Amino acid sequence: MWTRYYTPSTLQQAVELLAAHNEGARIVAGATDLILELERGQRPGVELLIDISRIPGQDRITLDDDGWLHLGPLVTHNHCAGSELIQQKAFTLARACWQVGAPQIRNRGTVAGNIITASPANDAIPPLMALGAKLTLLSEEGERTVPIEDFYTGVRKTVMKDGELMSDIAFPALAENARSTFIKLGLRRAQAISVVNAAVVLLIKDGRIEHSVITLGSVAPTIIHATEAETYLTGKELQPDVIEKAAELAGLAARPIDDLRGSAEYRQEMVRVCTLRALRKINNDNERDGFPKNPVMLRGRSGFQPIQPLSDSMEHHQDVVIKTTINGEPYSFKSGFNKTLLRLLREEGGLTGTKEGCAEGECGACTVYLDGVAVMACMVPAPRAHGAEIVTIEGLSQDDKLHPLQQAFIDEGAVQCGYCTPGFLMAGAKLFEEQPEPDIFSIQQAITGNLCRCTGYYKILSAFERAAEQMRQGSESQ
Repeated sequence: MWTRYYTPSTLQQAVELLAAHNEGARIVAGATDLILELERGQRPGVELLIDISRIPGQDRITLDDDGWLHLGPLVTHNHCAGSELIQQKAFTLARACWQVGAPQIRNRGTVAGNIITASPANDAIPPLMALGAKLTLLSEEGERTVPIEDFYTGVRKTVMKDGELMSDIAFPALAENARSTFIKLGLRRAQAISVVNAAVVLLIKDGRIEHSVITLGSVAPTIIHATEAETYLTGKELQPDVIEKAAELAGLAARPIDDLRGSAEYRQEMVRVCTLRALRKINNDNERDGFPKNPVMLRGRSGFQPIQPLSDSMEHHQDVVIKTTINGEPYSFKSGFNKTLLRLLREEGGLTGTKEGCAEGECGACTVYLDGVAVMACMVPAPRAHGAEIVTIEGLSQDDKLHPLQQAFIDEGAVQCGYCTPGFLMAGAKLFEEQPEPDIFSIQQAITGNLCRCTGYYKILSAFERAAEQMRQGSESQ
């Protein structure tokens, strides 16, 4: 897919590479979109990838002295969903990021990547627009800052120039009297592209709305404001009749199209419904309902550890060996640098327990641990394995003893064809590392990225509950 692959050690090195190779180069952070585009032949001119995922300090969420929150270019959706700072100061963004994809996708996909992809259905953009975000673009010529309002010029079109990368996302932390939420309508409960989404931010003082922002996704070529609804709400109390009227005005702001996920008429009505729900939730003080106190991350005990950089920048090509550790053993790969991690493991490594189902991050059969974090191996470039620690299903058992979840799958008969089972086990084992006594909601969240066509999930859930009980009993007896 690519002929060369660079891992720079600084952002400055990354922009120098971009400048040198122009349209033939692309930045890789999470690569959850780019890998699919390359696989499908949608980026025919791209030959060089510049992987910034090993640059330390770029995955931080900070609050500056002026009250602005800053997201580095490597901040993932899980970083935002799990951040107490984002939950407290920008809840609409936390909720939106939690609803992106599945835990394995959220561990790789970055907020910056979501912005740059520029799909009107992307979930992180409406909250950031509602929060008044500003985007810093870095190139060899220096930095420039663009309000997110001015960043988009059309469907998947932005004002970014060749040679630029996004180095910072900044927005003011919400005031104490601010209330916010995010509503998403998809065709399924998880792993869904938005049919409609809406972000709402209200500033309320003495019972009246001082300022209101309503932004809408997937209903126009770009994210839009429901301007008439925003104007109407300002100065009013959030009463039932006001909520109904504001929702009606928001629906009229939409300019949707007909597509496979919904008709234009349906979308317009759902804008009204989503806005209605958001405003009602804020009015009833339950805008956080359904958002977990401890969102499932599938990052284990380590949580959000600092990035482990390489000792120096590196160029990968067909003559450079990929040196990595898999299941505690050293591996050296002399081929496969231009493949995905999934195919490197299976074809070069002979580790066929990791399965290829969809090859586009939808089924979870290829779940592995990359530096302690659960990811979809089909969406990770193979060179990212260099200097990393990887665990596959072959390494889940220890000392010839099955993991309790593996044993529970046997005891409960939680397998039919078994093709999806490695992915479920990898996701589940990481959940138990993260939450030793998960409730059923956490179990369900942990496997939202794993699909099974055979069992109906009942036995799988029973196996999870059985393993949790056995592990609890085991800890009590120690």
